[in-house]
Amino acid sequence: MHRVGSAGNTASSTRPRKEKRFTYVLNDADDTKHCAGINCLAYLKASTSDSCDYLFSGSRDGTLKRWALKDQNPTFSGTFESHVDWVNDAIIAGDSLVSCSSDATIKAWNCLSDGVCIRTFRQHSDYVTCLAGAEKNKNMVASGALGGEVFIWDIEAALSPVIKSSDTVPEDENMTNGNLGAPMSSLRVVSSTNNITGSNNHVNPNGYSPISAKGHKDSVYALAMNDAGTILVSGGTEKVVRVWDPRTGSKNMKLRGHTDNIRALLIDSTGRYCLSGSSDSMIRLWDLGQQRCVHSYAVHTDSVWALAATSSFTHVYSGGRDQSLYLTDLSTRESILLCNNEHPILQLALQDETIWVATTDSSVYGWPAGGQAPHKVFQKGGSFLAGNLSFSRARASLEGSAPVPVYKEPSFTIPGHPAIIKHEILNNRRHVLTKDTAGSVKLWDITKGVVIEDYGKVSFEEKKEELFERVSIPAWFTMDTRMGCLSVHLDMPQCFSAEMYAMDLNLSGFNEDAKINLAHETLKGLLYHWLTKRKPKSGGSATHNLSNGGDGVVGKSSSTDPAVRNIPLMRVESSDADMADHSQLNASTYSVFDFLTDSPPSIITEGAHSGPWRKKCVDLDGTEDDRDLPWWCIECVVSGRYPKENTKCSFYLQPLEGSPVPSVTQGKLSAPRILRIHKVVNYVVEKFLLDKPLDPANNDGSFGLGTGQVQFPALGDNSLRAGVKPWQKYKPTIEVLCNNQVLPPEMSLATVRTYIWKKPEDLVLQYRIVQSRS
Repeated sequence: MHRVGSAGNTASSTRPRKEKRFTYVLNDADDTKHCAGINCLAYLKASTSDSCDYLFSGSRDGTLKRWALKDQNPTFSGTFESHVDWVNDAIIAGDSLVSCSSDATIKAWNCLSDGVCIRTFRQHSDYVTCLAGAEKNKNMVASGALGGEVFIWDIEAALSPVIKSSDTVPEDENMTNGNLGAPMSSLRVVSSTNNITGSNNHVNPNGYSPISAKGHKDSVYALAMNDAGTILVSGGTEKVVRVWDPRTGSKNMKLRGHTDNIRALLIDSTGRYCLSGSSDSMIRLWDLGQQRCVHSYAVHTDSVWALAATSSFTHVYSGGRDQSLYLTDLSTRESILLCNNEHPILQLALQDETIWVATTDSSVYGWPAGGQAPHKVFQKGGSFLAGNLSFSRARASLEGSAPVPVYKEPSFTIPGHPAIIKHEILNNRRHVLTKDTAGSVKLWDITKGVVIEDYGKVSFEEKKEELFERVSIPAWFTMDTRMGCLSVHLDMPQCFSAEMYAMDLNLSGFNEDAKINLAHETLKGLLYHWLTKRKPKSGGSATHNLSNGGDGVVGKSSSTDPAVRNIPLMRVESSDADMADHSQLNASTYSVFDFLTDSPPSIITEGAHSGPWRKKCVDLDGTEDDRDLPWWCIECVVSGRYPKENTKCSFYLQPLEGSPVPSVTQGKLSAPRILRIHKVVNYVVEKFLLDKPLDPANNDGSFGLGTGQVQFPALGDNSLRAGVKPWQKYKPTIEVLCNNQVLPPEMSLATVRTYIWKKPEDLVLQYRIVQSRS
């Protein structure tokens, strides 16, 4: 392992420093569709008669999308991409769309923009789970997180231009996705102890420090605020509803009654009544003036996760884990099952006569709601009286008296793509087998970002066995499907451990011994657009000459991190003497590493002075530097320099016991792990030839074997001469064995060690001369 320095390490410390990770996200789907569950919805009503309504959806795929609702027909209108993890909630605050994520950030966007993030707030210390806004005070937004924090923001002040001073770190105006700052003097932290104190835990680089205090004792899952922004309610794992004054951050009261986590909250426009939905399957109506629960509604058979009320607060729509959408009259307690969904319901958004439903599926569904006259829905029949005990609906369901849904099919569907839920990295470390929620099994090439085979709905396990190859390549990347698509993670220096012969990649113009580093070429393909737009800074790393493919000049590193000097970096051009033409390595990309532009991958990473950010690789504008990208990625792509990982395999080469052939080596040999057995055969042949050349008088082509020894301490991979391969050229052949198994000529040393040798000790190979071929 390479040891590097880090902040806080002493000069003599050997503790490894965690370098910034580089991740790229692959998706063969249409970018106009989500590819994972929908966590949140936000509805924007048209401001003028000639404009249209918009629906915003936030997904577990890390993106938000805007849908134009023209004549109730939803059409794709834009993508908002900057979050690096699940989008958990989104609200409209004036002209801004505000979103929160499991990446612990809150982001502000212009609702009708082209999807560029205006500002990123990194105030929370854990997943940000929920947001709430005030209808008549659009600048006020509250946010809650798993860390128990509840912040109240003045969005207008937070988005105002940052006042810079001489002792603050300037923001990168070209990289809005990475901006940390906003004036945090507008922030209040809700404290269960009513104390508001300054904190230095979250000092922003622009010099602002928020007013902070401890919030909930446990995680916060739900928030709601009245129209005037004078009352805020919050709930979570404490099973109580807390009521606050968001203007001061002071606690007003605590309401008890639920027996499990509170997952959804609503408050009426006046701030008198509050509705809560809980994992105990109950919906409760609270009178905040009387500080008590006035009604309980046992409608669902499982956790209640989503609530939406009519403008008059007389009826509530509810959904949750039981996949059912109910409409309940709050005064008469009459309930009716509107529809059953195929997936648990996560959030609801009411738009006139349509209730939009977000589920763990990647699609959004619009169902008839009767929002203007909800009482008319009950005239369709099938209603029931909601009980006040949490087990009453569950018991009725078990007894076979489950209600019949009013609607069988949704009025509108905004389709998404099936999410990838299963994956297997194949042994060649380039191909990945996946299975999605629709049951389709696909084969990916992650060095190009494309699906190379769609097998349809077949057995994943059987296809995995069918594609098994007995090859061994180092694990140069890791992967997950948390966001419904393939996220490929590259960590330095491990990612540079895998090499392949150029001939195995069908690259022309190389000799048989030329090697290609998979991570190096993959990074070049991913950052090709950035590299072509990049202008080298004075004194910084120079780019390759892309116009003529000439040698890249290694300039002074643009990184000021002293750790750069502590990691041995190899320059490819000077280290790979086996290249037929060194200048080929500086070509923009090889065809086998081209990432398609019609479905380009997204990049997730961070630099020295910014938090994690996400952007399409084709949208990089060339201004990004080591403040935005990991320094080692820049060194690799711009200068062709990266850490030289140990790619060698040590082994012993001995004659087979009982064989008359003499030993050709003394001691241990070392060779690249990808070296093929036919190169070992050729080495043995050449040792014989060096000792005693082949007698041309021997018509049968047999070898004259001597007893002398020629020392050859390290076995290179350039011993195979051009032309006919040696095991095909000579009639008498050499066989190489391991554990008494004859090894195929094309098998690599790494594969032999993994599948044949199977021991931690150094590999032992044996050889023998076999019968001549006819």
